[in-house]
Parts: sequence; structure tokens; C-alpha cells
Amino acid sequence: MSKRLGFVSNMERCVGCNACVIACKSYHGLEPDMRRRKVRDLDDNLVGSPIRAYLSTSCQHCEDPSCMKACPTSAYSKREDGIVLHNRKVCIGCKMCLWACPYEAPTFNTVTKKMDKCDMCRERLDQGEQPICVACCPMEALKIVDMDTLDEATLVKDVDGFPVSSITNANLRMKMPQSVKQVRR
Repeated sequence: MSKRLGFVSNMERCVGCNACVIACKSYHGLEPDMRRRKVRDLDDNLVGSPIRAYLSTSCQHCEDPSCMKACPTSAYSKREDGIVLHNRKVCIGCKMCLWACPYEAPTFNTVTKKMDKCDMCRERLDQGEQPICVACCPMEALKIVDMDTLDEATLVKDVDGFPVSSITNANLRMKMPQSVKQVRR
């Protein structure tokens, strides 16, 4: 049976350094205004006490991808392992996928006039390597996991201020930061 791949973003470990964003941009040769991955600065009181929290996100390789449904040219497809792919050759750059995605994952390339998105570094995964964002995170805050075997006991699907995962059955889980009181014990 094939794996169903997804990301885990550990907010206990993420320090908001953007190494994942920079590694992705460099590895994929993205234009300066493009990002396949974003580090979001979340509310200071996310866990009930003042603590900085960052959430690293990209395409969430959803079970029910809204980008795929919205694309008029069928530029999107889904691999057996759950990775949602974008075919630039078929894309007309209409931005329907961007408007449909609640997580703002697709990005517009102003040079090629086509859309672009995370493909979980499929070529690296196919060679047994980690995606570049995972490999370059100095805090090991990102992981690729098999969603079918993931122990979700310490993880959450949703955080305040971010679209709910049930919209598309997103394959992103997050580990919430502990409150300051708990960390300083």
C-alpha cells in the first residue's frame, strides 16, 4: 500500500528563521517575489501566554485539493502518495487555483505568467532524500510523514488565524508550542 504523505510543522522548534523558505527559493530557482513556502508569525497568545509562535507552511497536498477543482485546464494532478502536482505546460496563468486555495499555496510567476507551487521536492523524495525545506531546517521543525501511520496524539490539525483543515482535508499537522510556564519548569 502506498504512503499518503504530509507535513508536520513543529511550532515548539520553529524559530521563524526562514531557512526553509530560502532553501526552497534557492533550490528551485524561484523569482525574487515567489515563495513556495511561507513562515507565518502567529498571535503571541496562541497558547494562553505570551510566546512567539511560527508556522511554516506550503502546499498542504490536500486530500480534496481545491486548486485541482478550480483549474480550467486540468493543470493539477495527484500522485498515488498524495503529492499534488502542477503542470506548467498546461497552465494558462489564470490564478483560479490561487483564488480557490484557502491556504494561498499556489504562487504566480510574473516572468513565465504561470502558476507555481510546492511539489514536496518529488525528485528528492523519489531518490530517498528529504525535501529541501526539511533537509535545511536547522531546528528540525519540519518533517514529511505518512499520514496513514502518523501518531496524532500530540498534534493538531488547526490553529487560530489559519484556515481550517476540513475545507480540503489538508495534510498538515502541527505541534503546538508549550506555554512559557510549562517550558520554564
